[in-house]
Amino acid sequence: MKWFDPEKGYGFLVRPGGEDLFVHHSEVEGDASSLGQGVEVEYEVGRNERGPNARRVRVL
Repeated sequence: MKWFDPEKGYGFLVRPGGEDLFVHHSEVEGDASSLGQGVEVEYEVGRNERGPNARRVRVL
């Protein structure tokens, strides 16, 4: 994770290619408050009207 704000309910992660990917709390499996800078996660890449986003985000 690059960062995640549990109060706002979203954040960003850095993909291996270096591009940031949006993460919404509704796509986090488990407790979203466990996300923070440097936390390693597993995810799927999805797409919505605003572009690519992370789906089914799980803390490793």
